[in-house]
Amino acid sequence: MKKTLVFGASLKPNRYSNLAIHRLVDSGVETLAYGLREGEVSGVNIYNNLDKISDIHTITLYLNPKRQEEYYDSIVSLAPKRVIFNPGTENLNFYKVLENNNIEVDVACTLVLLSTGQY
Repeated sequence: MKKTLVFGASLKPNRYSNLAIHRLVDSGVETLAYGLREGEVSGVNIYNNLDKISDIHTITLYLNPKRQEEYYDSIVSLAPKRVIFNPGTENLNFYKVLENNNIEVDVACTLVLLSTGQY
């Protein structure tokens, strides 16, 4: 399956990014995570440094549009094939940046994609 980076990962079990990590792992997707605090969720290390992350197919975003701005260059430099904008992360400006770098933009919910077999 598509190696995925959960961007904006949280250690808090009530957060959607946390649930996404669990569901990705349960679905057999190779999963990495980036967040403000290091830790582990469902056997996946959450890194607070992008230097250890490479060869990503999909980035699933869990950061609001304002917080995304500082990561535009970092996300583009990871050269993912697609970026999923989960509910609340929609960002027209970032869509344009990604599309200009030949990165697919998918406005969807990772949890729904997984549960319906469309991931």
